[in-house]
Formats: sequence, C-alpha cells, structure tokens
Amino acid sequence: MTDRIEFAVRLVILLAIGTMAGAAAFTHVHDLSVAHGQPDWIGWANAVAVELMAIYLGLELRARRRAGRPIGLVGSLLVAFALLSLAVQVAEAEPSVWGWTMAAVPSLAFLALVKVVLSNAPATPPAPEPDQPPADWYEVPEQVVTEPEPERPAEPVPPAVISAPSAVLPPRGVVQSNRPHVVGIIR
Repeated sequence: MTDRIEFAVRLVILLAIGTMAGAAAFTHVHDLSVAHGQPDWIGWANAVAVELMAIYLGLELRARRRAGRPIGLVGSLLVAFALLSLAVQVAEAEPSVWGWTMAAVPSLAFLALVKVVLSNAPATPPAPEPDQPPADWYEVPEQVVTEPEPERPAEPVPPAVISAPSAVLPPRGVVQSNRPHVVGIIR
C-alpha cells in the first residue's frame, strides 16, 4: 500500500510542477513574442512550438536510442530548443543574477521534469524488423572438432590418353602397382 501512496504523491507533485512550470514557460514565450510585434495568437503558437518541441524531441531521442538509430540531429535540436526556451525566460527578467536565475527556474524545472520522467520509464528492447534476419544469424557458430577420417587408398583411375611427353607419369597411388604400366604412345 505504501508504494501506491508514494506513486500517487509523486504523480501529484509531477503534475503540479509540470503545470506551473509549463504555464510560466508558455506565458514567457507568448509575452516576448507579443512584445516584439507578433499577434496574440501567434504568441501562443510560438509558445506551443518552443515548449512542446523540447518534450517531443526528448521522446524522439529515447525512441531512437531504443531502436539503435542515430541521435545526433535530434540531440542537437533538443539542446537548441532548450536553450531557446531558457533564453526567452531570461530575456524578460530584471537584469541581475537573481532576476535571471528566477526567470530561468520555470524552463529549467520543466526540462528537468521531462528528463526525469523519460529516464525513469522502462525501456523495452526493439522488436526485430520483419525483413531483417534475427541477430543470432550473424553470430559465428562454434567450431566443432571432429576426428579425421581414416585415409583410404585411392581408387583406381582409368588411364587417359595424354598428349604429354612420356616422362610425365601419373602420381603414385593413382594406378595400382600390381598392374603392368605401358609407357609410350599406343597407336
């Protein structure tokens, strides 16, 4: 029962921080957009684009890691949108260290919350693609050591007509030794 209570408390805290930090970050982006000549609805569109893009990129980064796909571009975009969000929060602050710090809190809290939630979710291994062979097909099979077969005497090979010089004879053991050999050209 204590696990359920702890989970509920964590969920309430998560929702409270996420709601308040998200609202503050959205409002700062909206207000800065409107202050610089954008219509009100575009200010909200900018807020949605900047703040939700960081969340989406975090989810995409996690999905790509699970699938073993490259993450360079997505990671770069995530850093860029996080810095943009942070810059917007600080742009409207009082020009002092404390003003900048307090203005950055909503954006940093929101991004930290997203990071914590995404890193705690269980990662499942990717399902194999239907058109790709299973991974164990690429493993090197174990070398099986077998005893060599006993050597058998070579079976007789019928003589062939060779137009080579008479000094060229078949290798030893090809012709049975108890049979007479004819050297020369037979006409």
